[in-house]
Amino acid sequence: MSQILPTLLAGGSGTRLWPLSRELYPKQLLSLNGDQSMLRDTLDRVKQLNCEPAIVVCNEEHRFLIAEQLRARGESFGAIILEPVAKNTAPAIALAALHARSSGADPIMLILPADHVIADAGNFRRAVDQAIPLAEAGNLVTFGIVPEKPETGYGYIKKGAYLADGVDAAQVDAFVEKPDRAAAESYLASGDYFWNGGIFLFKASAYLEELLRFEPDIYDCCEKAIAMEVKDLDFVRPAIDFEKCLSQSIDYAVMEKTDRAVVVPLNVGWSDLGSWQALWEISEKDREGNVMVGDVVSSDTTSSFIYSDSRLVATLGLENTIVVETSDAVLVAEKDRVQEVKLLVEQLRSSDRTEHYSHARVYRPWGSYETITLRNRYQVKRITVNPGASLSLQMHHHRSEHWIVVSGTAVVQRDDEEFVLSENESTYIPLGAKHRLRNPGKLELDLIEVQVGSYLGEDDIVRFEDVYGRG
Repeated sequence: MSQILPTLLAGGSGTRLWPLSRELYPKQLLSLNGDQSMLRDTLDRVKQLNCEPAIVVCNEEHRFLIAEQLRARGESFGAIILEPVAKNTAPAIALAALHARSSGADPIMLILPADHVIADAGNFRRAVDQAIPLAEAGNLVTFGIVPEKPETGYGYIKKGAYLADGVDAAQVDAFVEKPDRAAAESYLASGDYFWNGGIFLFKASAYLEELLRFEPDIYDCCEKAIAMEVKDLDFVRPAIDFEKCLSQSIDYAVMEKTDRAVVVPLNVGWSDLGSWQALWEISEKDREGNVMVGDVVSSDTTSSFIYSDSRLVATLGLENTIVVETSDAVLVAEKDRVQEVKLLVEQLRSSDRTEHYSHARVYRPWGSYETITLRNRYQVKRITVNPGASLSLQMHHHRSEHWIVVSGTAVVQRDDEEFVLSENESTYIPLGAKHRLRNPGKLELDLIEVQVGSYLGEDDIVRFEDVYGRG
């Protein structure tokens, strides 16, 4: 049986599970359904198949977080393709297919969102194995999720005639937009409809042929971008011309138009975790129907999801309520209105706030920093530097910095001098001084940074040298 090329779409922007998910740290990087991230769960799932090393397609801003999660597990991967700008699934898949074809190969690609739950890995594997001969024959296979209820939040796939060879697969009759309640109930009763989970299997050449047939402008733009791709560390950077590409989903660009679409049923305990309601549904509940995560105390609370990230959350007299606490934001919502969370995120974005974009703890390729307090003319941060990692050689026009080592060892470069700081030692970085911080050890370096100055924004950084290629 042919090997398949897993292609993970990891370009989510983090709106529907706010405040836990943010633009800089979206759902696929979070541990929501166990001890590891959704991305790692997806990688574990495909490792059980007869697979080549995976291709991951992600946003530029998430590149180091994605790479770190892959490296942390010792994963081998084919490529991390960076979209210069998000253009939906049709161009993203085209970039991966063209990159795979550039070596002369024509793999069978398994397209998987990196942020979905599949509870039954055995049934998933059997469905993929069943679909491989269909893909080898040139079909574009979509996996139709067997519906469990009349869901109005998903698109649907209507099956047509079953294939003649007796395989549990059918031609696709139609792709259907999200229905109203009455239509969803009729779909469920008929047995002819599946949820559209965005999972596909096809030969790279078959997809590209149909994309060229129906959306030649998208094909041409992606072909030019891959023809001029650049390798950068672990990443593949398509040419900047990709920014001119049309933004379209694979459904709209190809699957709704092709006569080669085939649907294979998938009954695997699937969820896209597209809302706090969805996470409540798949999580283990107490006798009152509550899901409680973190430091939570409740009384007379039923059928609710209560999440504490950084402090005690206490509830009294709640029913069908979502409460999610992080160190910089708290969400309280009726459970049946959680699809509207994205409207709150848009309100934050339009108000020039930052809570939609990043957490108080911000991840960088070298580690992370967390703002402890921010006031007029001073800011206190906790800095964590990974073993062997180094910040850029940089300077600031508007602030000075004081560094106090809490644990680990720091090598500090300050203008023309270099020296070592150990636990409970400190130093001062004057305004305008070129400086760099490096962790030479095998353990994390933790320090407290106190910034003082007239402007404390992250854009007051002039970089002279950076191993991560940032300007």
